[in-house]
Amino acid sequence: MSVGLCGIELRHPVINGSGTFDAIAAQRAFGGELLERFPFSAFVSKTITPEARAGNPPPRLWEEPNGMVNSIGLPNKGLAGFLAEDLPLLAELPVPLIVSVMATSRQQFATLVDAVASRDEVAALELNVSCPNVESGLVVGESPKEAEALLASVRPLTEKPLIVKLTPNVDPVPVALGACRGGADALSLINTLRRSPQDPRGYGPWLGGGGGGLSGPAVREIALHQVRAVVAALDAPVIGMGGISSGADASAMLDAGARVVAVGTESFREPLAGARIAAELERASNLLSQNR
Repeated sequence: MSVGLCGIELRHPVINGSGTFDAIAAQRAFGGELLERFPFSAFVSKTITPEARAGNPPPRLWEEPNGMVNSIGLPNKGLAGFLAEDLPLLAELPVPLIVSVMATSRQQFATLVDAVASRDEVAALELNVSCPNVESGLVVGESPKEAEALLASVRPLTEKPLIVKLTPNVDPVPVALGACRGGADALSLINTLRRSPQDPRGYGPWLGGGGGGLSGPAVREIALHQVRAVVAALDAPVIGMGGISSGADASAMLDAGARVVAVGTESFREPLAGARIAAELERASNLLSQNR
């Protein structure tokens, strides 16, 4: 079950999606038990931004029959707060640490990458490119040229792996190709699909931020389709995510060409879902080997 991702050895191919598992809160609640039973083979942090953010106003969540729309808004302590307060705690986890970062300009991204990548506790960085670039007005993750330019600007700052998180709201293949031309080492997809659920009483948008992102089983088939397309177009390793709730779902994503899978929404319902999915995946793999 062990797998390599950009030179990082993982004991199994199941990690978490950024922002879907609060390892610091879990460690505070469960202490050493969390470290002994940690459900993922690597941990991806919540996305950090240059300055602290409070996030979107409530309500922040909307449940659907087969998914969830969130409008959390990336609350975080900012770069300085993360390095001083969160990183020492995350460094205690028994798995490699991948730090997710997001900014609205290449210079801000460069500041984040330079500061985070210089820390020995950090194994890799994930670039969340879902915000507009203030210099062009374009969403980096929706523009191949912007993605390429961003990666070209931060690639010289570190030799650590740079993973680009792609949006499903445009064709991800051209953006993936642009990111890899700029120097990305790996890609992760999919992020959430845009949704704006309405208050059932007719009072307008339900979410305090107006709109949000759909995740969970409802997006699984879209995720599989887009992962197949990206894998077919280039050689970079892919982290596949989107509606993975079982070992069978994880197996389908790996069959689609993903090197590693990420569990997100399922962890809200079942905090140890990552461990269960990895165990189910291992059992299926062992059965397949026995039947050959």
